Amino acid sequence: MGSTHPLEHAETFALIAVGGFLGSNLRFLIGQFSPGLGGTLVVNALGSAVLGFLAYEALKTDLLSAPSRTVLSTGVLSSFTTYSTFAMETVQATPVLGLVNLFASYGLGFAGVLLGRHLAHSMEGSK
Repeated sequence: MGSTHPLEHAETFALIAVGGFLGSNLRFLIGQFSPGLGGTLVVNALGSAVLGFLAYEALKTDLLSAPSRTVLSTGVLSSFTTYSTFAMETVQATPVLGLVNLFASYGLGFAGVLLGRHLAHSMEGSK
């Protein structure tokens, strides 16, 4: 079992930090145009689609490198999407709106993953 050089860990850490910076700023920008439940719903559904694509792309085409997937999923997407804001906004909404948001968020999240999977599968022949 080979050991990893410490600089490889530092490089990964730095790339994830840059990805986190990009994701959080993109999340902030979308929140400026669509604040509240709507903006959170959009970023979480979009993030689910991109994460679904990344996961299935790794299985089907492997066009992206593992470090690229790590930066995009752990760096960008983890700071772009937000479960805590979703939970807080859902609890603070009226009961009916909260339930609508709950089902819409999970439904669009699952649909996003399926869309990402479909896109990854459609790229299978382009390897």
